[in-house]
Amino acid sequence: MQFSPLKTTALLAGVLVGGAFSAPLALAQMSPPTTASGHADHLLADDHSWNGTPYDHYPTTRPMLSMIRLTIPAHSALPWHVHPYPNAGYVLEGTLTIEDRQSGKRRTFHQGEAFAESVNDVHRGVTGDSQTVLLLTYAGSPGKPTSVPLPGQQEEY
Repeated sequence: MQFSPLKTTALLAGVLVGGAFSAPLALAQMSPPTTASGHADHLLADDHSWNGTPYDHYPTTRPMLSMIRLTIPAHSALPWHVHPYPNAGYVLEGTLTIEDRQSGKRRTFHQGEAFAESVNDVHRGVTGDSQTVLLLTYAGSPGKPTSVPLPGQQEEY
């Protein structure tokens, strides 16, 4: 709650003359917040994707971070696609099995797990018996797609 000087003066006047506000309540509302550090759970720190492919560079253009919440129905496979930029995912709900088309590697991520996505590797995500909800963060460039479907495939989202 923020007070203007006029409202603060009126509030203090009300406290001093025994108005509707009590002094402790008025002072608590006006005191600055206590400075404190937050607790960080480091979910992911990788220099390579889930399938072991190292990240080799960032784009040379101006960076643009983007984040999406992606909901995928149960028993579904996303279209085959590539990501041109490094990105990371976090499973909010359900499970996601990522399949690498070229190598055939597969890895399943469960609720509460983070993963580093593939860059320029053809892959797709497959859900299990319930819908999957992901939080995806991309380090891309303005005006450039974060996901590119293979020819003949529909878009990932």
